[in-house]
Amino acid sequence: MVPSAIALVALVLFAALLVDRLIGDPHSAWHPVALIGRFIGLWGKPGYYSPKIQRFTGVALWLVTVVLFALPFYCFAALAPWYLYLVIAPFLLKCCFAWRSLEEHTLAVVAALKEGVGTGREKVKMLVSRSTASLDRDHILSAGYESMTENLTDSIISPLFYFCLFGLTGAAVFRAANTMDAMLGYRDERERLGWCAARMDDIFNYIPARITVLLLLLHFLQRRRLSPALRILRRDGRKRPGFNGGIVMAAMAGGVGIRFEKPGVYTIGDGERTLDEGGADILEATRMVIVMFVLIAVGTLFLLGSLINSTGI
Repeated sequence: MVPSAIALVALVLFAALLVDRLIGDPHSAWHPVALIGRFIGLWGKPGYYSPKIQRFTGVALWLVTVVLFALPFYCFAALAPWYLYLVIAPFLLKCCFAWRSLEEHTLAVVAALKEGVGTGREKVKMLVSRSTASLDRDHILSAGYESMTENLTDSIISPLFYFCLFGLTGAAVFRAANTMDAMLGYRDERERLGWCAARMDDIFNYIPARITVLLLLLHFLQRRRLSPALRILRRDGRKRPGFNGGIVMAAMAGGVGIRFEKPGVYTIGDGERTLDEGGADILEATRMVIVMFVLIAVGTLFLLGSLINSTGI
């Protein structure tokens, strides 16, 4: 019996999460995201282009990069028989999100601090773009947990959201776009070349970021922390540059009762508790949001499928 399209989505989604929890991200130069990262590195050098054409070049090469990355995913999804799709698609989807890896990198920063601030600075440098040379212990912890909180949307909810809507191709398009933003979307010499990458990442993350916030609020409602989460969300949600990451960080900071701070740029939350005290709750909230999203997404797909079948659309 051939499973329905919705059943295939649900099975692949659950299987991909299982693959992620069991094996994480293999550190391989042949990982699809590593390959596309090297390709972006080849063309993503502003010095190659006149400033007058950098913005146009960034748009054109954004399109080329997305197509190159997503085309194999599209071809496989279109041509593979369902039984082969069911076996291989979870591994392809896993290439587009990083749950276990996100946790491991953050917890590695926490563990490194036990060896000293210098070791913590070196470890957190892998997660954030800010200068870490002068960060003290609290700001190192903040940078690590900020990365986990912001990437809850970028690295997990968004790719799964686009998979549910558009299949493997949707997840791959998002992963390529987000990788370009991570490499080029900065207000420095890359600003013109990375303009398209930054704007498209904002657009792609707009709905998933707000879904993430709603799920965080549901989690904190259950933990009787809804009121402080809403208060900090309203007060601090716009303090961070961009219109996606700040609202997620503010909801998390208010609900857990901690403070995120990037020196000289923003302070989010009141700091009722230290990050040492609140770290485990950030990890728990992250996991709960992912589980809630997957269950709600699958339930919604089956409900829509039932409605479509019942109305004969």
